[in-house]
Amino acid sequence: MPNTPARRTTKRPTPAAPVAPISVPEEREPRGARRKRETRARLLDAALRLMAEKGMEGVAINEITEAADVGFGSFYNHFESKEAIYATLVDNVFEEFADMLDRLSGGLSDPAEIIAVSVRHTLLRARHDPVWGRFLIREGFSARALSRGLGQRLLRDIGNGIAAKRFVVTDPFIGFLSVGGTVLSAIAAELNYVAPGAPAAGVLRELGFSGEHFPERTAAVLLQTLGLKRAEAEKVAARPLPVVEETMEAN
Repeated sequence: MPNTPARRTTKRPTPAAPVAPISVPEEREPRGARRKRETRARLLDAALRLMAEKGMEGVAINEITEAADVGFGSFYNHFESKEAIYATLVDNVFEEFADMLDRLSGGLSDPAEIIAVSVRHTLLRARHDPVWGRFLIREGFSARALSRGLGQRLLRDIGNGIAAKRFVVTDPFIGFLSVGGTVLSAIAAELNYVAPGAPAAGVLRELGFSGEHFPERTAAVLLQTLGLKRAEAEKVAARPLPVVEETMEAN
């Protein structure tokens, strides 16, 4: 028999075990920085609740620190004065909410829908956060609020609607007062009569009024004030609300 050459076998290398990813520990916020941040947040929360009820002039610094359970001297580690914490609150309440409304309406081209979305979201925010709503009622026409955030944004949106011939008001400032004043009155009605558990909810029934679809109805009437026909105003005010994921905190 012929000699059959032996079959050569090649030894395959053993596959290397997968290398476990190196875990990098997350950097923890230093304890001192965390405590400082939490103290500042408690002071702002206490100031918001007190100033929403009594206004800036009616609140003393020691009331804020007591409500926040913070030492009196610690207040000045965060704010120079009562006016400084008030200014920060206005920025937080009005500027941040105005930025959120801009994000919500960023994809809209109709000035009427932009106004309707802003009005409806403002009323819904007040319903979910009554302290925020009361602070807005008290400070909505303050000099700081008018010159920043929501005030300037509303003037801009009304002006854009007039320029686009969507609104027929000839005086932007009067239009601003009409919309702003109605929104603040509507927030007061929302908190006192319309929202679930409102303290005077029975009054609406006694007067024969309904609180159903209150934000949409408010927006529709304001659009009529700005010049839209009733049917169109109601249609615009009933459009689905746009949503911005990162801003939805029960707003």
